[in-house]
Amino acid sequence: MNSESLQLDRSAIISHIAEQIPRHSLAAYPTPLMRANGLTALFEGTELWFKRDDLISFGLGGNKIRGLEVMLADVLAQNASWLITGAGVQSNHVRATAFVAAYAGISCTAVYWGKQPATVDGNFRVTKMLNAQFHFTNDDDRASVDTHIQLIADNLREQGHRPYAIPRGGACVRGVLGHVLAVFELYQQCLCQGLAPDAIVLAVGSGGTYAGWLLGIRLLNLPWKMLCYTVSREPKQVSQQVADLATEAAALLKLAWAFTIQDAPVYGGFIGQGYGIPSQEAAEAIKLVGRTEGLILDPVYTGKAMAGFLYGLQNKYFGDYKRIVFIHTGGEPAFFAGTGDWLNAGL
Repeated sequence: MNSESLQLDRSAIISHIAEQIPRHSLAAYPTPLMRANGLTALFEGTELWFKRDDLISFGLGGNKIRGLEVMLADVLAQNASWLITGAGVQSNHVRATAFVAAYAGISCTAVYWGKQPATVDGNFRVTKMLNAQFHFTNDDDRASVDTHIQLIADNLREQGHRPYAIPRGGACVRGVLGHVLAVFELYQQCLCQGLAPDAIVLAVGSGGTYAGWLLGIRLLNLPWKMLCYTVSREPKQVSQQVADLATEAAALLKLAWAFTIQDAPVYGGFIGQGYGIPSQEAAEAIKLVGRTEGLILDPVYTGKAMAGFLYGLQNKYFGDYKRIVFIHTGGEPAFFAGTGDWLNAGL
């Protein structure tokens, strides 16, 4: 198949699949695709680009909005009256969900693991300002969020409300479909800009974003490789979660595709002391990107993924990849949480 026929075939797939994904649009798309001139100059032989989902024009941005647009269509179809979701106290997903609830005029409860912190800052401050109710599990096990989301949903239902529970971090099948649409968007941008990426770099938390990219790339039969860095779980656990979510999302599109952990490789080694805890490597990556590109990464997701990616570049792991796109998934509010002492690490 020649390149023109391939483009027509992919365009038909995009139209067909997009029709199967109900979405309530909240933002203006596409988000910018920008060449990283400073970083490209630093790493000769590799052309680097940023997909700026941090600039999504709703809810302080971030790619969590993409999944929530698909969920919101379902929320409205079900006439739900209350959103419940959860994660860590600096969760981008929880903050984005609170914005969606405010926009839709419905109530929201944020479930956080652990105990309430003494300081109200970053994403937590925004979520509280949006009048979301919040509930701390008083258990440092992140899985405690899952149990409490269900308990709160059951209680609200008994009180006559119509709750809509969104899994921790937004990792659910409809969220995955929102990120499939992101793949379509980037593909069309690359066509317009004459860019043929070899690889995509992504931070991976709960796995929904990666699952969407995995499925979208397979749908279009693109040659893009995924370079994904876990920021929370062990790599094998993340790979299994991603594979399961991608398989479920494919089934919703009436595709009998089964993904395995081999389809969803994940790099480890850059989580640091744990999820949500800034690391020295992330601090150095954030400073480098800020000082060369005028762009802020966050210490929870993109900073750690960039640290891993830069390590790979410096050690010539990606010699065959000449054009690489880093997906900036947002999260800047977390940059402003706490005192910022972590930025001085190693100085």
